[in-house]
Amino acid sequence: MMTLRNYLSLDKTQLGGIALAAFEQFKSDYTDWPAMVAGVSRMGDLAEDGEIIVAEDAGRIVGGVVYVGPHKPKASYFDPSWPIIRMLVVAPEARGRGLGRQLTQACIDRASRDRAPIIAFHTSPIMAVALPMYLRMGFIKHSDAPDIHGVPYSIYTRAVG
Repeated sequence: MMTLRNYLSLDKTQLGGIALAAFEQFKSDYTDWPAMVAGVSRMGDLAEDGEIIVAEDAGRIVGGVVYVGPHKPKASYFDPSWPIIRMLVVAPEARGRGLGRQLTQACIDRASRDRAPIIAFHTSPIMAVALPMYLRMGFIKHSDAPDIHGVPYSIYTRAVG
């Protein structure tokens, strides 16, 4: 039984491992993979400024996402008033079960709770499964974002209501 719940500090190591496993398929795309590993493996640190939602299956974490609310610290290329979705990760063995969509919807629900008119995130065309899912959920490309270690990124937004 898959459940979503709020992150607990004791989840940090397991969540970092899931994030690394989720990004491993893109290893050859980034020009500085060790820098990516260093950042991705510290996903739990994002709880300082955001709300981490984890997906659990039979007591084991299989995914997670970070919701950063309006006016919380975020990259300068985002409007500070926008809530954003960060680091959506799903364990490779848990893919294809709608988990990415559930985690994204949980962020949209929190944006609604925060009365935000728009929610945003940034992603790359290399995310060949996630990007079409986001488009099906109503996100549209807003603008280009700075590359991350040689990989192009763009900002996507959608209305919350």
